[in-house]
Amino acid sequence: MSTAQRHHHSARPSIQTAALSLVGGFLGIAAIGLIDQFVLQDNDLTFVIGAFGATAVLVFGAPGSPFAQPWNVIVGHVTSALIGVAVFQLFGAGWFAAALAVSLAIAAMQMSRSLHPPGGASALIAVAGSSGVHDLGFLYPLFPVGAGALVLIGVALVVNNLSAHRPWPIFWY
Repeated sequence: MSTAQRHHHSARPSIQTAALSLVGGFLGIAAIGLIDQFVLQDNDLTFVIGAFGATAVLVFGAPGSPFAQPWNVIVGHVTSALIGVAVFQLFGAGWFAAALAVSLAIAAMQMSRSLHPPGGASALIAVAGSSGVHDLGFLYPLFPVGAGALVLIGVALVVNNLSAHRPWPIFWY
């Protein structure tokens, strides 16, 4: 049996499904970027953190995933960011703090039933991010993390429900 015969890809989505994912991803990240640039007057887009790209993939590309549901997105990100800031405050930056922040975030998300893989990035960014992130301290979990997660959830509520075949969310809590 060849490798190609043993490996099975997931089903290719319809053009309409892929188009909704494209539109949702664009609008979600654009909304965060526009708020950052025009409301906060931040031309460097400091608050458009990488974790939001991964969240957009989940909420628009895999909206049926448990990881893509509102509770997981919001609580997973905010909890992880809080842990990341606390670890940074206690241990500073470095490999130990980075590993501790991510591992504690995983455990906390599991215990709160809010597992959201990009939350691990929110914890890591709190430790390994720029001085601009570090200067935010415990504001970081609220903004940009919590606010950005809420923006993505809002856009996902509209875009994902444009199709009768794509009701979202599957569950709130």
